[in-house]
Amino acid sequence: MSQSYSLDLRRRVTQAIAEGTSRRAAAEHFRISAATAIRLQQRLERTGSLEPSPQGRPRGGGKLGPYREMIIAKVEEQPDITMPDLAAWLYDEQGVPVDPSNLSKLLCKAGFTYKKNADGGGERTRRDQTRTQ
Repeated sequence: MSQSYSLDLRRRVTQAIAEGTSRRAAAEHFRISAATAIRLQQRLERTGSLEPSPQGRPRGGGKLGPYREMIIAKVEEQPDITMPDLAAWLYDEQGVPVDPSNLSKLLCKAGFTYKKNADGGGERTRRDQTRTQ
């Protein structure tokens, strides 16, 4: 993702335009594209601010956010559950179709790891949160 132009540059470009320089001439002077100078001036006129808009996805739990605690409780109750079984359980309980890989990502972020044992099985456990790395 590209980075926003600095607020200082945004102010200098719009200041030059306010002093009578054309948008294209201001863009050439400050070595930005003409489209950027035009958009900056339009933004200033429309919102009264030159602050850049937030970039990226908004923070939140996404599709699984409302079910996070329920999923964690199920894994703690049944640590050897597989991701496809967990996805099927969530669909049966809540009607939420979800890819097993997304469940795995959610559990990894919650601090779970998958430990295999000698007989080929395994179970999920929480990482030791007190350890420092």
